[in-house]
Amino acid sequence: MKRVKDMVAEANARVSHAPAAELLDLQGREGVTFVDLRDPRELLREGKIPGAFHCPRGMLEFWIDPESPYAKPQFQSGDRFVFYCASGWRSALSALTAQEMGLENVSHISDGFSGWKAADGPIEEMPAKT
Repeated sequence: MKRVKDMVAEANARVSHAPAAELLDLQGREGVTFVDLRDPRELLREGKIPGAFHCPRGMLEFWIDPESPYAKPQFQSGDRFVFYCASGWRSALSALTAQEMGLENVSHISDGFSGWKAADGPIEEMPAKT
């Protein structure tokens, strides 16, 4: 059985990544899209990076593929994409998938949203849906 930690290590060997503290200055920069892969409940509980595009991990491939009926224009923008999740595991796998699907200039936050909070990155609270 292939282990998740091995898959994450393989992804990190093939995709650009850095801790949140090194990526703080990209937030809000034109031409850079932060992609939040976390579950909607995580966003409600913890907030998100301001301006980040939320893409639940289970929809990533469908939203990236321009021929998919679920394709999202954000992934056709030509932006630099910085993926993140809670701790950097889902984002490593997602960044590799995005790269393999043809997105260029893809990276991920290796210590995830936890690292973002520890680095005192700005956080946007998410309003509860009524």
